Amino acid sequence: MKISTILDHIDSGHMALPEFQRGYVWNRDQVRGLFDSLYRRHPVGGLLVWATEAKTAAHRGGGPLVAGIVKLLLDGQQRMTSLYGVVRGAAPKFFDGNAQAFTGLYFHLGTETFSFFQPLKMQGDPLWIDVTALMKAGTAGLGGFVSQLTTQPELATKIGDYISRLSRLLSITDIELHIEEVTGADKSLDVVVDIFNRVNSGGTKLSKGDLALARICADWPEAREQMKAKLKVWTDAEYHFNLDWLLRSLNTVLTGEAKFSHLHEKTPDEIKDGLKRSTKAIDTCLNLIGGRLGLDHDQVFFGRYAVPVMVRYLDQQKGQLDEKQRDKLLFWFLQSGMWGRFSGSTESVIDQDLAALEGPGGGLDKLLEQLRLWHGGLRIEPGHFTGWSLGARFYPVLYLLTRMAGAKDWGTGTELKANLLGKMNKLEVHHIFPKAQLYKQKYRRPEVNALANFCFQTKETNLKISDRLPEEYFPAFEAQHPGALASQWIPKDPELWKLKNYRDFLEARKTLLAKQANLLMESLLHGDTQWLNQSAPITFPPPEVSAGITSEAEEQQIEALNDWMESVGLPRGVTSFDFSDADTGHQKAVFDLAWPSGVQEELSIPIAVLLNEPAETLALASSAGFRCFTSTTAFKNYVENEVLKQEPVTR
Repeated sequence: MKISTILDHIDSGHMALPEFQRGYVWNRDQVRGLFDSLYRRHPVGGLLVWATEAKTAAHRGGGPLVAGIVKLLLDGQQRMTSLYGVVRGAAPKFFDGNAQAFTGLYFHLGTETFSFFQPLKMQGDPLWIDVTALMKAGTAGLGGFVSQLTTQPELATKIGDYISRLSRLLSITDIELHIEEVTGADKSLDVVVDIFNRVNSGGTKLSKGDLALARICADWPEAREQMKAKLKVWTDAEYHFNLDWLLRSLNTVLTGEAKFSHLHEKTPDEIKDGLKRSTKAIDTCLNLIGGRLGLDHDQVFFGRYAVPVMVRYLDQQKGQLDEKQRDKLLFWFLQSGMWGRFSGSTESVIDQDLAALEGPGGGLDKLLEQLRLWHGGLRIEPGHFTGWSLGARFYPVLYLLTRMAGAKDWGTGTELKANLLGKMNKLEVHHIFPKAQLYKQKYRRPEVNALANFCFQTKETNLKISDRLPEEYFPAFEAQHPGALASQWIPKDPELWKLKNYRDFLEARKTLLAKQANLLMESLLHGDTQWLNQSAPITFPPPEVSAGITSEAEEQQIEALNDWMESVGLPRGVTSFDFSDADTGHQKAVFDLAWPSGVQEELSIPIAVLLNEPAETLALASSAGFRCFTSTTAFKNYVENEVLKQEPVTR
């Protein structure tokens, strides 16, 4: 079938997108690549559609379908959406994504290359053709483009070539794409989703949550948008959750289990009520976790799949918890996060915990006993603070202690509780012993970025300290604000403040941190400390691939690159990005600098800057979809030539 006919079918409602499909995720590189292949008549693959009755076809978007048999796109959504967006100059009815990914595509008649609009590059060059304008003008409007070219005498000798290229570009819509159909009475939604996952081996698989949501939307079409609206509220509050997570909470409220086995049995009214109840309970959880524990943003919000369990409990209790119940529930949340309770098989673990809460003899005590038996103990030891980098499992614990245990800013003596106002009062990670000084002494990166070398200060204090050594700045701060050092669990012995005794300092501070953490845990238990009688084992596997910043010079290069990005109006990357297995949470590598959503979010592919890294790290990053740069120069060239010259992106 011709591309033009397919686009017409989308307009008429003969072809649509099934409800279970995810939104548009392509970036500009992918759109440009598609049109380049089509122009050169390279294969771009066929389409797979599900031919089914319109009256039972749950589809995306608000447009009506024609009566009878309709075709729902199973494979080819990204390609057809891109084609539709460029050819029609607007997104299709089923669109859900960032239209800037296909807006402003141009073609150069001389070089026969595609590029997105770049004012400085294209200004005054008539050979740059707006692809959408050409497509909308069609064959009848081709003369207008030719006329523009003939006004330039220097182009006259090649006018025939240019006309040929314009025609070739315009005739992209005449290209035939093979369409394979899935049809038959035996093709249930479950079967079709399984087919989709099989053919979509190179993309993101549909989860059980996607299928559950598709079933919900078949009876309540507005469900997806209402859920996304609530997710945005939490995103604005710096908590980044996804639809699957929200659905899981909805499901526990309505069915009392993690598996989506019975959610489809619920009526639209029951789903609406369940969503209202679950989002209310989630809000309560976030307020408790943020207010009582101080874990007030996404980076320190570990163990997020503990929330569906908490939501079920809160809903069953009608939100009426006494102080002891509240704190015991929060104790369980913290312990689940620290020991990675939900880093593996999420469904089965949630179901085990729900059974502990609601089965025979169930309740919070049984839930805690189950956790203790599973992990082998719940008491924190100094060795648990041996981790390094912001991605370490105990990084949130350090933040928790800072927020909840009276830690003070060294420059002002102010307690670092939540809701400090002003840009300069935002908490920043501070290296107690400066990185530059430690690298000079040949300390390795894990030691330089050890958790026990981290503390939190306001931006103002962090700038004031700069790269001075503790033995220089500790005495002044202690004189100004007595007790401020101790409030951040700094060993009192001045000998430990010296650079030569850095490793001894780390060990001493880990002991102090563990002691404080256990005191806080005891306070949440209100004297019922039986759960802390046994120490937890120390089992944190190292990253699979040795990587990350390993010298002061690399550190300086990365910081300078981030400063440069900020100076040109682009977002800073994530330093020491922890690349982890999405299913297990196990850390696989540390990338020096990364933009996991691209330097232009949703418009460019993920980026990683990897300096002096082994081939294994490059291979790992590449296979995960990152575009890798092994020098700051190469990365800057990419930004200058492929990002900065583009028209500014508006969302």
